[in-house]
Amino acid sequence: MQELEQKLNYTFRDPALLREALSHSSYANEHRAAHLNSNERLEFLGDSVLGFVTAEFLFRQHPDLPEGDLTRIRAALVCEQSLYEVARKLDLGRYLRLGRGEEAGGGRERTSILADATEAVFAAVYLDGGIDAATALIHRCLLDAEREEVVEERRRDYKTALQELIQRHADQVLTYQMIGEQGPDHDKTFVAEVQLNGSAVGTGSGHSKKEAEQAAAKAALEIMEK
Repeated sequence: MQELEQKLNYTFRDPALLREALSHSSYANEHRAAHLNSNERLEFLGDSVLGFVTAEFLFRQHPDLPEGDLTRIRAALVCEQSLYEVARKLDLGRYLRLGRGEEAGGGRERTSILADATEAVFAAVYLDGGIDAATALIHRCLLDAEREEVVEERRRDYKTALQELIQRHADQVLTYQMIGEQGPDHDKTFVAEVQLNGSAVGTGSGHSKKEAEQAAAKAALEIMEK
C-alpha cells in the first residue's frame, strides 16, 4: 500500500479507507465473515467528488464557455475510459483485492472495475484528507493540459466530418466494416475500415466498435485533407 501511496503522492491517516477502495464486491462477498465492505459505496461518493472538482475546474478554466459545452467536456473528462486510463497510469489493477472468480476472469484489467476503483480511491482520499487533498489528487491525475487535449480529441466527431467532406461530391458512398478484433473479452480491441465507393480509404482501432470507426474516419480525413 505504501507503494501506491507514493504514486498517489498522498499518505493515508486511515489506511483502512484505501483498502476498502481497492476491495471489489467479489472479494467482499468471499469474506463476509470478516464483515468487509466493498468499494461500491466509496465509488458512489467518488463519482460526486470527481464531478464537483471537475465542474469547478472547468468553470474557472473556461469563463467564456456556455453550460452545454462545459457539460460535454466534463462528461468526457470523467467518462469510464478516462478513469480507466488514470488507473492504468497508477497501475491500480495490481493493488486490487478481487474474488477468485474475478481474478481468474481477468478482473485486474477490466475497464469497468478499474474505473470504479479510481473513483473509490478519490473518495477515500476525500474522506481521509478533505476536499483539498481530493482536489489535488484529481488535478494531478486527471485535470492536466495533456488530458484536456485528449478530451478535445474525443469531442471531435470524425465520422460526421468525413461525411460532410464526401457530400461535396455527388454519388459518393461511405461504408464502415469491422475487419478484425483481438484480445480477451474484457479488453478487446476492434479494427474498422472505412470504404469510399467500395475502396478502403482508412483503418483505425479502438476498445469499442464506435471508437474503431471514429479512428478509421480520422485516418481517412488525414489522407484526404492532404
